[in-house]
Amino acid sequence: MKRAANIFLIIIVVLLVIPMLTGKQYIYKAIYYNFANIDDYTIFNNDTISAGNAKPWELSAQYGKIKIPDELDQYLAGLQSVALLVIQNRKILVEKYWQGYSDSSLSGSFSMAKSISSLLIGAAIHEGKIGSVNDPVAKYLPEFAEGEKAKVKIADLLTMSSGSDWDESYANPLSVTTELYYGNDARKTATSVNIVTSPGTLHRYKSGDTQLLGLIVEKATGKTLSQYASEKFWKPLGAEYSALWSIDHPGGNEKAYCCFNSNARDFARFGQLMLDSGKINGIAVIDSSYFGASISPNMIKDESGKPCDYYGYQWWIIPGKPDIFYARGILGQYIICIPKKNMIIVRLGEKRDEKINNIPQEVSKLIAWGESL
Repeated sequence: MKRAANIFLIIIVVLLVIPMLTGKQYIYKAIYYNFANIDDYTIFNNDTISAGNAKPWELSAQYGKIKIPDELDQYLAGLQSVALLVIQNRKILVEKYWQGYSDSSLSGSFSMAKSISSLLIGAAIHEGKIGSVNDPVAKYLPEFAEGEKAKVKIADLLTMSSGSDWDESYANPLSVTTELYYGNDARKTATSVNIVTSPGTLHRYKSGDTQLLGLIVEKATGKTLSQYASEKFWKPLGAEYSALWSIDHPGGNEKAYCCFNSNARDFARFGQLMLDSGKINGIAVIDSSYFGASISPNMIKDESGKPCDYYGYQWWIIPGKPDIFYARGILGQYIICIPKKNMIIVRLGEKRDEKINNIPQEVSKLIAWGESL
């Protein structure tokens, strides 16, 4: 027993000392919080995405009259949902909240932010701040000026085909993804990758690719992601509430791949932007060609060896239903766009179901229900 106690004590000491010796103090935070949660904005520093003149959603004449099927309602409750919103023809059709959340409660986006960051790239291209998706990353980030890194283009980041050795591991406290989430130097973490596969030849999901996109937007526009998002989207779209984007340290960089914090009604505004093909009040904010590529399968070979028919420019696509596309986050955050129904479905929560053919089961259930309305 004494020997076991000594071994346990040694392990504890090692766990406490190694982060200090390696400069990876973020590990303490990762171990303490254990796993990401939808209210993690409370443990991070944040920048504000300022709202302007609010344009509240109108309520449909059917609002309050359409009942969520009991089976779906119970299923969503079992996944610890906090919000469900259906908007059709620019009017709120169905709305429900759980666990004390409301239409103004902040909730984390997780990887839905990747889709938002892609839109910011599109806006910067439309404005002429970025030349095109074929620009080399090195044009904006000097860390990519030499060697294999010099071959990486913005398009490779958008399609998750940079060829980097990024480790997309969420459970490992030593992974680079954990460091990006809990650490305090997002730029260093994202730019310290090595290119191990020829860019543009292998689709592999990597949060680091999106973080690089965020750094490119900041360099090209001279503004933080929060400032640019407010200017290009949040204010013009009429968001009711200011949002928060978590940053790595005060005055630092937004976590472009995650951590855009808002509510269901305002998240839906990105869905409306997409239903409107990248236009706000009839005025293009992103080019039609960029919009089209965003929601078209990139068809780059993935790790299974098959062409990727489910991902565009940081937007997910439903194979077999190419007209439906969506943003998604790890705990079941979704902005689902169903153009033929002129419909947006937003679901926020704390858990997601298993995936079938790379599609979370709740997404399929929500789409089927939405198509039936």
